[in-house]
Amino acid sequence: MRPLAALIAILTGSAVALTAGLTMTWMVILLMPAQEARFAPEQPALLKAIGVFALLSAASGLSFYGEQRHRAWRGWAHLATIAAFALAVWAYWPR
Repeated sequence: MRPLAALIAILTGSAVALTAGLTMTWMVILLMPAQEARFAPEQPALLKAIGVFALLSAASGLSFYGEQRHRAWRGWAHLATIAAFALAVWAYWPR
């Protein structure tokens, strides 16, 4: 595996793990209707995080596939991955 492919694989795995963990957290919250008032303020932030990391997962997954198969469009996929990663950093960098 080439170094760029290895870095993209690490990014993809991390983004997929975050997306899965956040999604499962949201599902558990949905299954606790008695605690709805307690978790209601946290739902918008949780859904935002799921969206950001799902986008990063999709972009980096396509980038990894394109890199492994040497597709002509892989450069565009790499740019999409960089943009999605920049979005995640911008959204969650401490202010």
